[in-house]
Amino acid sequence: MGMGTSTFVTRWINFLTMLLAIAVVIFGVWMSSHHDTCRKSLTVPVISLGAVIFFISIVGFLGALKRNSILLWIYLIMLFFVLVGILVFTVLVFIVTNNGTGHSVTGLRYKEYQLQDFSSWFLKELNNSHNWERLKVCLVKSEDCNNLSKKYKTLKEYKLAKLSPIEAGCCRPPSQCGYPAVNASHYDLTFHPVSPNNDCKRYKNSRAIKCYDCDSCKAGVAQYMKTEWRVVAIFNVVLFVVLCIIYFVGCCARRNAARRHSKG
Repeated sequence: MGMGTSTFVTRWINFLTMLLAIAVVIFGVWMSSHHDTCRKSLTVPVISLGAVIFFISIVGFLGALKRNSILLWIYLIMLFFVLVGILVFTVLVFIVTNNGTGHSVTGLRYKEYQLQDFSSWFLKELNNSHNWERLKVCLVKSEDCNNLSKKYKTLKEYKLAKLSPIEAGCCRPPSQCGYPAVNASHYDLTFHPVSPNNDCKRYKNSRAIKCYDCDSCKAGVAQYMKTEWRVVAIFNVVLFVVLCIIYFVGCCARRNAARRHSKG
């Protein structure tokens, strides 16, 4: 790649990523002022990510603009560590989310999940009382369970519903308990459970209790996290490829800047 071309491409790529970084920081600030405490926990990582991208981009932009090989070296070193970090994180995500398959139940259009099927990392994090209490508060606030009666007006509609993993695990008792459904938000608990599963005793019709302390609820959250993380991992693979191309262009720009400096 020619001297002018590589520095031009590096300069404009980093200018665009600077604008992107500013947008990410603004979005993080907006999240911190417009969301409840559940989503506010995401603001620090979002703002930090924007700040890191901005810093790396401005070093790359100035290095390409001034054709300064030292700045370009710093830029490439930082970009290299970002690439390694993305690669390690993506591999770990695929390893952690490799386990946990749902169990089909006769008569249901959705799967039920069991906590013991997931990786040891999920078990450790979700069985931590502090972590789960924080997540449970968010689940209650989300109103997912309370909205089921609005989505499914009749018992027939509810029985034909395709519930999400969180709805299936947190809003109702496990099917093996044998409690008959009265409607989308209530079960007849006068029936003696046909299973020794402790979740059968934990479930209550109360809006604040439901099955939020059940292992089935933790399994539903684990499945939700697994799905979300898989999406992030796929995005990271695409990002890794793009950054590798940018890294290659940056190497060309750094080499050309060094040649220009030696000739000068």
